[in-house]
Formats: sequence, structure tokens, C-alpha cells
Amino acid sequence: MPITIATTYVFIYKIIPDYLIPKRYFLFSLYSLYTFIISAYLIVISVFYGLVYLSNFEHTNMAPISKSLLFVAISVYLVVIIVSAFKLLKLNLKHAEDTKKLETKILETQLKLKEQELNYLKMQIHPHFLFNTLNTMYGFALKKADETPEMILKLSNLLDYLLYQVDKPFVALQDEINHIDDYIVLEKMRFNDTLQINFETKNILEDVKIPPMLMLPFIENSFKHGSLKNGVLHINIKLYCEDKNIFFDIENTTSDNLASKNGIGLENIKKRLNLLYKDKHQLDIEHTNGIFKVHLKLMTN
Repeated sequence: MPITIATTYVFIYKIIPDYLIPKRYFLFSLYSLYTFIISAYLIVISVFYGLVYLSNFEHTNMAPISKSLLFVAISVYLVVIIVSAFKLLKLNLKHAEDTKKLETKILETQLKLKEQELNYLKMQIHPHFLFNTLNTMYGFALKKADETPEMILKLSNLLDYLLYQVDKPFVALQDEINHIDDYIVLEKMRFNDTLQINFETKNILEDVKIPPMLMLPFIENSFKHGSLKNGVLHINIKLYCEDKNIFFDIENTTSDNLASKNGIGLENIKKRLNLLYKDKHQLDIEHTNGIFKVHLKLMTN
């Protein structure tokens, strides 16, 4: 019994934790061999001790369990193996639990970083968006135009969306469309007869949601970087749903030497798309022959 206890103790508290778990296999094999040799020697000594002192050198007087040296050794090492197996199982379960906790912490940290980055991108979009809209209002106020009250109302709706809805992770697609309409009305007032815009929506599903302010920067970019051709800025916008996928196309006239795709709002929206729709979106941008085109596909299913 003392040999069994000592051998088991050495394996489960020294050899397994210090050499097997850290994958130091050479030292594990070496010290296991040492332990086996020493324990085997002690088993032999204990059997002969029983023979000498307890049986008076009479083999027939020995306890049945002590008569077979092989049986004694197998009994001792079987106990060692079983206890060591339980120790390994316990260590593996603890390691799996620690790994799961670590993965959970890493995931929580990644989610927090993702949320902070999204908030940062939104903060960049807000001043950019407001700056362009307030510039338009300022021009109408200087002219004391009759359209100014309606413009203030539209801006109020946009500010409500900007301040209270944009913090939500997702909004209904129809809400985004409504505020795109408000934005287009504001720009129509600014451009008067120099704007020809067509905004077409089709098959808009009520249960489809998108992150707020996802499409407005594209439209804002078309006004900011668009160029007049023959005295008119042409903008065509299409938004429709097919099989739970959202398709958004916009094109506008622009000068050939203007790098429209380098706008702040457009760069931010690319980052937001990579964060929110990683591997679930397709964004194509083309700038040729005086036409700037954007095609966006969002896979929501």
C-alpha cells in the first residue's frame, strides 16, 4: 500500500503536471522509467520482506496475494494507471474550461472593439452629413426663400433620425428610404432646375432591417462629388429586394478627373460594411466616361 500511494503521488502531482501536460515527452519518459524501476525494486523488497519476516521463509505460509510477484506488480501499477487517468481527465476538463473562458473573453473584447469602431465611424459620418445639409439651409436663409420652413421640417426629421435612430443596431429598410426621400427633397431645393434625379424602389420587404445611415452616405457623395453635364446633375438611384437580399444601385454624372470614391463618407461606409456584413456583401464601384456608379448587394438571410 505505501508503494502504491507513493508511486501514484509521484505520477499525478509531479510527472504528469510537470512533464506530460507541458509536452516534455523525453523527460516524462525518463522519469517514468526511473519511477518504474524504483517502485519495482521496492515491490520486490516488500514481497521478500513478507517472506522473511512474516512467513519464516515458508512459501506456503505466505498470503495468497503475495505469492505471485507479477500479480502484486500488476495490482500496484493498475491502481497507478487508473488514478493517473482520472488525473488526466480532470486536467483536460479544467484546461477545456479555461480555454472556453478565454475564448469568451476574447470574443467579448472583439465585440467591444467592433462596437467602438462602429461608433467612431458614425461620429465621423454625423458632422460630415450635417455640414452639407446646413450649408444648403444657409443658402436658402440668405435668399429668404419660401421653401425655408419646409426645409427646416425636413432637416428636423433627419436630425431625429440622426440623433435617436442611428444608435440602434438596425432599423427597418423603409425608415432608411423615408429619410433618403427627405434628404433628396432638401437637395432638390438647393439645386432647383439643375438637378435631374430618379429614386426608384421596388419590392421593399417590411421585415428587412439594415444598419441606420448605411445608404445615405452614397447618396450624399453623389451630390457632393457629382458634376453638372450640360448644366444638369443627373442621379439615378434604384433600391429593391430579391430573395431577402438588398440591391442598391446609384450612378451620377461626374468629371473624369474627380476621384469621387475618395470621399470621407464613402470610406467610412466601406469600413462599416466590412464590420457589419463581412463576407455577406458585395460592393462594386466604377468611375468611367464621366459616370460614377455604385452597386451594393447585402445578403440578409
